[in-house]
Amino acid sequence: MTPSPVDFRIDAPIARITLNRPEKRNALSPELISALHAALEESARDASVRVVLINARGKDFCSGADLAAFDQSGDAGVLDHMETARALANVFLEMRRHPRPIVAAVQGRALAGGCGLATACDLILATESAKFGYPEVNIGFVPAMVMAILRRNIGEKRAFELITSGEIISAETALACGMVNRVFADGKFTADVEEYVSNLAVKSASAVSLSKNLLYHIDSMPFEAAIEAGVHGNAIARSTQDARNGFASFLQARNSKK
Repeated sequence: MTPSPVDFRIDAPIARITLNRPEKRNALSPELISALHAALEESARDASVRVVLINARGKDFCSGADLAAFDQSGDAGVLDHMETARALANVFLEMRRHPRPIVAAVQGRALAGGCGLATACDLILATESAKFGYPEVNIGFVPAMVMAILRRNIGEKRAFELITSGEIISAETALACGMVNRVFADGKFTADVEEYVSNLAVKSASAVSLSKNLLYHIDSMPFEAAIEAGVHGNAIARSTQDARNGFASFLQARNSKK
């Protein structure tokens, strides 16, 4: 029996999605993309989930699209290519709309669509030996969908340089340009990732979910519209039980110090 390209399990409060094609450097095949989408949907429905962790088996996180698995024949037209591209686009959209924070744990190489997958996560944790890049230009291709994500993570000129040079950068360089959140030592990576996601999982679920939704909602808004969206977000947050409990605890602690 062929193993599933994605292993998925929920160890409440953490949903764990593991790319499981180590022999192919976890390249994005149609089957892997479909399984990834299904895992994201299920984790979004489960009320016990507070954080989604995406990692990978083997030496590399993800080498990008599995070109051999897609139809590259001369008979395939633009509409055929759009259909296969849209499947990955839907994964990126599902990640953006997901109510919980999604964390990528990147070891080895995250290249092309694999770099896009990591960057589509809300947070990236990387080993110090990890590598990131968009080398599509070297084969006459374009990092088209992931460009929208990259552009929102780093500056325009740095993004332009990465996608037109095909440069592969270190984890430290990715950290410096804002692509990566934390870099951990290779030997402690698993333990440090577990500590990080466990700390995130104990935060108020409603506050984290509302924060994620608002942050991305205001992304393309003019300033005044973003402030108005913040007014609504503020009012909704104050109406949650987590906020009521938090305010009460804060006031009790303050009064006890008087």
